[in-house]
Amino acid sequence: MSENLLKNTISLDFVLLLATDLKKQSPLYNIEFNQKQFLTGFTDSHWGTLELKQRARFIVSQLGIHLSGSYRDQIRLISPLAEKHQGGLKAMIFPDFIEVYGLDDLKTSLNALKEFTFYFSSEFAIRPFIVKYEAQMLKELLKMSKDPDEHIRRLSSEGLRPRLPWSFKLRRLITAPQLAFPVLENLKDDSSLYVRKSVANHLNDISKDHPKLILKIAKTWYGKSERTDWIIKHALRTLLKKGNPTALKLFGFQQKSLPKLQKLSTTYKTFKIGKHLEFAAQFAPPANSKDTLRIEYAIHYLKNNGSYSKKVFKISEKNYPVASFVVQRKHSLRQMTTRKHYKGLHHLEIIVNGVVLGKTSFTLS
Repeated sequence: MSENLLKNTISLDFVLLLATDLKKQSPLYNIEFNQKQFLTGFTDSHWGTLELKQRARFIVSQLGIHLSGSYRDQIRLISPLAEKHQGGLKAMIFPDFIEVYGLDDLKTSLNALKEFTFYFSSEFAIRPFIVKYEAQMLKELLKMSKDPDEHIRRLSSEGLRPRLPWSFKLRRLITAPQLAFPVLENLKDDSSLYVRKSVANHLNDISKDHPKLILKIAKTWYGKSERTDWIIKHALRTLLKKGNPTALKLFGFQQKSLPKLQKLSTTYKTFKIGKHLEFAAQFAPPANSKDTLRIEYAIHYLKNNGSYSKKVFKISEKNYPVASFVVQRKHSLRQMTTRKHYKGLHHLEIIVNGVVLGKTSFTLS
């Protein structure tokens, strides 16, 4: 789901509930809060123009204006409210408050980030602290990687991701990914799938800048346990889609004696934007039914400037009997916030074990 559709999960109704709770609780912490002035900043016309993270940041900025007291007192006030309003994207405002106002108080902020990550992951908010307090934070994150709670263990990996989506890049970790290795080592056989997914995504981030390094780690880790094998398979997904021979070989995808692509056809030569592309690929019998075939397709999308952008999609990964077989797919052509379709000629490829076996073209109208 796009950020545009998600934004309404942080609604004006939530703002009103939050303001009511703040008005009720603030006297307990000797904090002044003018509910009326706080709410005057929220108008329907302005709110409708804001996207998800902009809405969260606007609430946080208004809190900073209308809450009195020290930062530590404000955290004491916000903490029980974070627990009350946990669940859903609206809870992102609580770690975001720490990111905006807590950078000069590492101890208070770090404790709060670990608490709030139960309600909404603190992965975004912790990153500025990693930049400002690198040595201290690396030590703290290493401790967090051994925490009994999976949310805190995951935060140690996710917060350190070099290319975390919806956040800024950690340039230092991009150039020196080994800084995070002690944390990842502690988590490579973690009992929690929630944590293992983060480790896999972290390694996949690294693979985009240091493919040889990740392949070296993969060879060392692979075969140690089912959990670690799962991490490595997901960590190498970008390299597998790029057809990296070393990554393919690690999982037994050989590139010799591949089945011949006999026919690749689309149901029509022209498809309308917003509809679906339908195609079928017919293969001759594979030479050996014991060979695992990773079958993918790639679409070369026409861009607005006339160039093309290639995107690879996996169809299957399994053994096929020694007989001819057909693979069919239906692919959405609807407009997305992450992908815009343009009228004109596009190209479709069929890929088996990283090798392009055939290509055809179709037109979008």
